[in-house]
Amino acid sequence: MTENGNLKRRVRARAAKTGESYTTALMHMRRTSAKDEIPQPRRLRLAVAQTRCYDDPRDIAGLRESGREMRGLMRQAREAGARLVHFPEGATSAPNKRIMSAIGPREIGPSDWRRFEWDVLREELDVTRSLARELGLWVVFGSVHRLTEPHRPHNSLYVVSDRGALVTRYDERLLSNTKISFMYTPGSIPVTFEVDGIRFGCSLGMECHYPEIFAEYERLDVHCVLFSTTGGSPVSEPSFAAEAQGHAATNSYWVSFSMLTYPGSEGQPAASGIVAPGGRWAAQCLANGMPAIALADIDDNPGDLSRPWRRKARSGLYEPHRVEGDPRSDGRDMF
Repeated sequence: MTENGNLKRRVRARAAKTGESYTTALMHMRRTSAKDEIPQPRRLRLAVAQTRCYDDPRDIAGLRESGREMRGLMRQAREAGARLVHFPEGATSAPNKRIMSAIGPREIGPSDWRRFEWDVLREELDVTRSLARELGLWVVFGSVHRLTEPHRPHNSLYVVSDRGALVTRYDERLLSNTKISFMYTPGSIPVTFEVDGIRFGCSLGMECHYPEIFAEYERLDVHCVLFSTTGGSPVSEPSFAAEAQGHAATNSYWVSFSMLTYPGSEGQPAASGIVAPGGRWAAQCLANGMPAIALADIDDNPGDLSRPWRRKARSGLYEPHRVEGDPRSDGRDMF
């Protein structure tokens, strides 16, 4: 009664102040109250990039050029109002398995990582990190992460903050046959981080083929998964893009799909882009093999009902409703 009486007094006070009728004032009060109860979405402008493939880590000029290309796209993203820019797997260098093979290039064997110009890569990483601080821009990009010899490196995604700090690193966990046999050490854990209240997860390489990676990030309450890939062969590129759409729809979160391009190759069947929680492309680069960015304003989707419902459905919701011993249910040879 007291709460109802307080509401009536507030409605009468509004009606007296605005000249509205009691009914109109009550309607406005209820709308305002409803708005106060609904969480307001948190938003962030995300840029996804596609960059050219530089696959020879012995090539100093190529390493330098990959860094310049990345930093040019970082500037474009910041000028467009992006808060975070997401780059492909191997954006700094995507070592070719034949170039790295100790018995190559005709045969693929264990990689000789002494061929990598590590000092040049480190210089480019430091310049990129400094630019992130200068622009006030979060940057996520693929690189090779060197380990202590004799261990093979990780295939990784670096996460650099808008202050130029390396805040975390994701290492590809589910590697291809060539990668695990001859090239890299697998990672072991999922990685998440937050920017302006939006929670991100990281995935890499061929992990788009593994729905368990993306289901795990749903359980970790991410709002967006950043998936980076080299794209691989033209046959696999369209499947990766389609799978990214499927993961976004299945898990009701955003997926950023970033891939390398191969200028001069015929038929670029996929391009970098951002998939909305329903599975549609919210933004895409042109599939012309050229470096580019695409932008979308993503959010934490606070009004989404599908994620909590699916979690409820997976938690034993249906067990009490199942029927046992009913011949009309058990028999599968009748209409």
